[in-house]
Amino acid sequence: QVQLVESGGGLVQPGGSLRLSCAASGRIFSIYTMAWYRQAPGKQRELVATITLGGSTSYKNSVKGRFTISRDNAKNTVYLQMNSLKPEDTAVYYCSSRISTVQSMEADDYWGQGTQVTVSS
Repeated sequence: QVQLVESGGGLVQPGGSLRLSCAASGRIFSIYTMAWYRQAPGKQRELVATITLGGSTSYKNSVKGRFTISRDNAKNTVYLQMNSLKPEDTAVYYCSSRISTVQSMEADDYWGQGTQVTVSS
């Protein structure tokens, strides 16, 4: 069984910063691409940022230059540093990781429970 647990969400004023964390636990063999998604009320879930096992990153255009995704492979953790936050960044943020387990070498996608980020004055 694999679990992803996010933390770090909250309420922040426009222009402020937050750092999200997502730790994977369980009988993990390897973690491949890790990603952050978000879903605002009434909208579809959208991809925000990804990072490969090798450290290559990609970002949604609207967050480029403001958000930074990183990972600590020793801790099975992915981070999302969010700076210069805007009200339109308000959403529930979810982490997702492609993980193979000790029991099955086939990789599956796992999701966290989500953490609320609210940007408001």
